[in-house]
Formats: sequence, structure tokens, C-alpha cells
Amino acid sequence: MAALTQMAKDVLEGAFPPLWIRGEVSNFTAHRNGHWYFTLKDATAAVSCVVWSRDTVRIPAAPDDGMQVMAFGQLSLYPARGQMQFMVRALEAEGEGLWRKAFEATRLRLEKDGLLDPARKRSIPRFPQRVAVVTSPDGAALHDIRSVIARRNPSVDLVIVPAAVQGESAPASLVAALELVARWNRADVVIIGRGGGSREDLWAFNDEAVARAIAACPIPTISAVGHEVDFTIADLVADLRAATPSAAAEAAVPVLDELVYTLAALRQVMVAGVQRRSVSARRDLTRGAGDLSIRATRSVERRRARVQHVAARLDALSPLNTLARGYAVARDANGHALGSAAAFTAGQAFSLVLRDGQVDASTIAVRHGALPTAGGAAT
Repeated sequence: MAALTQMAKDVLEGAFPPLWIRGEVSNFTAHRNGHWYFTLKDATAAVSCVVWSRDTVRIPAAPDDGMQVMAFGQLSLYPARGQMQFMVRALEAEGEGLWRKAFEATRLRLEKDGLLDPARKRSIPRFPQRVAVVTSPDGAALHDIRSVIARRNPSVDLVIVPAAVQGESAPASLVAALELVARWNRADVVIIGRGGGSREDLWAFNDEAVARAIAACPIPTISAVGHEVDFTIADLVADLRAATPSAAAEAAVPVLDELVYTLAALRQVMVAGVQRRSVSARRDLTRGAGDLSIRATRSVERRRARVQHVAARLDALSPLNTLARGYAVARDANGHALGSAAAFTAGQAFSLVLRDGQVDASTIAVRHGALPTAGGAAT
């Protein structure tokens, strides 16, 4: 029996070269060993299909039941059961079915983890000194980026981190390049991308591992994949999406001449501002000095007026003025003023202090009461 089924297998595989078949997917099963099993049918027939695990990596996503697909493979026979089956090596859905399904599944997982949140995106440095470029060293993208940066600012250092940008090895190569840039951590900005190509050529930039490596990079990233119409998962995760590699270089590096012009203009603005501030400060200082001088003068005048007023009052109360008006002050032998008649006794010696001198005298008599008239007795 084994010889028969093996012979039938050899006949089938020899009689039918690899070919494309079209049909509707039904009874899809993903086995735990990684193989996919399903039936491909049309209105009149059905064929059992298998996709070995080694081939599933080349298919963007597993098909859904009811999906119309084109399958490329080899008609064969499973000897253990004697069952004819179609070994699928490539699978394409009508339109963008499988590709869109894989894209959306990856996007939803990244969105769930917060990697697509606009709030986590960082600003691109305005004046980078060193730009790292993760791309193929032989691609047109690198040539465009190098040309643009050399034209805009030749003083910026360009560091090339080579990586495969298409094919089965591309996702792992891109992840390794990004991890290398992260460990080095001396670039100011990272450009990751490639030039245009088919959907299959660009698919590495839709890989979930690549997207997570971009999100984990400690350096601001610019995604530049394909042309303006192309859109990838890398574009969603990167800090900035550029339509083309050339646009990425323009976004990363400002024009040196424009910087020089801007700095010169800023210098003029600063000088003019300092001059205006100096003039304003000088004017304020002059005004303040004038106001201070006026206030000081007024204060001195007020103080002088108060001093003169107090001096006039003191002068009016001065005993010297009293003496100048013809009055005298009587003092005893000890120099104490004798201010009332009760302080005198008959025969008492005393002195009279006058405006222009002193007269020694003695008391003849003491009369209490009214003051004597101008013609009264002298002492």
C-alpha cells in the first residue's frame, strides 16, 4: 500500500508543475505544529490544501473562511492516507484581504500597548549634529538622504547603519540595526526607511518586531518608507513620518544658510532690544534722579522751616530777649534766681543780672502785694 501511494504521489507531482489555483477558503485550521489546513472550493469542486509551517512566514496573515484567494503550490498526495492535497507555498487574497488583515492585527496590538498614542511622540531636534540612517547601504534612499544633508548642512555627521530592507531577513536585520543605534546612543535623530517598491518589498516595515524596536529606540525617529502614497506600521510608531527619504533628510537637518541668517537676525533684534532697554533705563534713571532731587530739596526746605519755627519760638522764650527789653533777674549769693518777694529778706545781699552786666545790691525793705510804680523806692 505504501508503495502504491508513494507511486501515486510521484505521478501527481510529475504530471502537474507548480501552478496557481483560485477558490474560496473553508474549514481553515491552524495546527499547533504551525501547519495550516483548509479546503479551497468553487461552485463544482473542492481541493484539500496545506501550508507547511516553513511557508507560513511568507504569508502576511492566515486566511479567513469565505475569503476568495489565489494559491500557488504543488499538487501532491499524502501517502499515509492516500489523500490528494495541494501544498500551498504562496497565498494571495483578492484585493488586499490578507495584507490588510495582517496590517490591522498588528496595528491593534500596538495600539492596545499605547505605542500609537500621539502623546508619546517626541519632537525632532532642531539642530542635530549627528544623524543615524538605518537602511540598505546600496539603496537609492541612502543616496537621496546623503545628497540632501550635504546640500543643506555639510557639517552634520551622517552615520550609516546598514540593514536589509526587504525579504525574509529584513525584519530581524532592521531590529538589530535599531538596537545597535540605541546601544551607541550618540545620534541626535534616526532615519529608518527605504525607497519605493511593491507591497511585498515594503512589508518588513509592517513587522511588529520592527515597530516595537522603533518605539523602544531612545533617540527620536523619522520613518521614511517608499513614496508618499505608501503607508506602513513604522510610520505610525515613529516620532515623525516623512513621505520620502529625501523629505526625511529635510525634516531632520535645517539649512545652514538659513540658520546663519536667522542667528544674524536674532542678534540684530537682541542688540536693538538692549539699546532700547538702555535708553529707557537711562531715561528712567534721569527722571528718577530729578524726582529724587526735587523731593530732597522739598524735604530740606520743610525741615529748615520747622527748624526756623522752633528757633523763633525758642528765641521768643529766651531770657536774654527778656533782659534786652529792660528786665533784670535777681540772684542770691549762690546764683539761685529769686523769683518772688517772699524770697527776699531785709538786708539780704543779692545781684541783679541785666542785659549788659550785673549789679550787686541789698534789700532795704520787702513789700508784698502790688508792684511798685515807676516812681517807687529804689534798692
